[in-house]
Amino acid sequence: MLMLGVAGIGLMVGLVIYTALSQVEERSVVRASLRQLDDYEVQSVREKELLAPIQERALAPLLEGLTTLGKRFTPQGYLEGVRTKLVIAGTGDQDSFDRFMAIRVVTVVLAPIATYFAYTRSPVGGMGQLLFTLLAGAVFVVGPDSVLDRKVQDRQFEIRRKLPDVMDLLVISVEAGLGFEQALDRTVAAVPGPLTEEFSRMLGETRAGASRAEALRAMDARTDIPEIRSFVLAILQADMFGVSIGRVLRAQADEMRVKRRQLAEERAAKAPVKMMVPMVFCIFPALFVVILGPAIMNIMDAF
Repeated sequence: MLMLGVAGIGLMVGLVIYTALSQVEERSVVRASLRQLDDYEVQSVREKELLAPIQERALAPLLEGLTTLGKRFTPQGYLEGVRTKLVIAGTGDQDSFDRFMAIRVVTVVLAPIATYFAYTRSPVGGMGQLLFTLLAGAVFVVGPDSVLDRKVQDRQFEIRRKLPDVMDLLVISVEAGLGFEQALDRTVAAVPGPLTEEFSRMLGETRAGASRAEALRAMDARTDIPEIRSFVLAILQADMFGVSIGRVLRAQADEMRVKRRQLAEERAAKAPVKMMVPMVFCIFPALFVVILGPAIMNIMDAF
């Protein structure tokens, strides 16, 4: 009986140990399987922060600090103007605005340093040294705004250049029997560019629940181009008075072609005036040296 009791107790202890070991092994298998999954292992806060890329750990806080500093010491009117220009340039998101303000703060801080080094290390003297110093300071002070203005002008010029061709496609599509939105869809798919991007955004706003008038006015505000404003007003008047969209689009297409021709003539007329500065300061001095140089040398030898 004693032996049977000992054997029973041993069997029970063995069963308990076997059950415990089985559970431990099962847990280890599950844990090993879960470790193969991405981002499963629980780590410390510092290790989790180190897993983030360097842009999020270092550059993002620095960018946020510079943006806050720029907003604090910048007039509200200037901030609104920058937002408007970024929207017209096609980069009106918050990240672009924060990036521009951070760059603006850095350039303003570096402007006195660049002015000092330009004054002390100027390769010329006198009035040339003063002009070189002012130029170095102006590059850092007005450089970001000039680059942004240039982007705005380039995008507006591209939109104005593509507008007559897009209008022709709209006229053909509408006269072929498509509706205005379907014609815009066909045009967006056929002609890539900033103008069709604005049309695509306008269509997205209408599909999201905005009225056609609201979407068109928003597109006009995003582009700030007289031709687009004329197109938007014509479409709104056609919707209001029940005029045929095809007839309005054809009239707009003819008008846009005339305006594009006038724009090309205007740029051609400005070319001689713009060429005057490099000719006077770059070409004429070289010509004077080549033409008058030998004569001046002969006169100096004669005396």
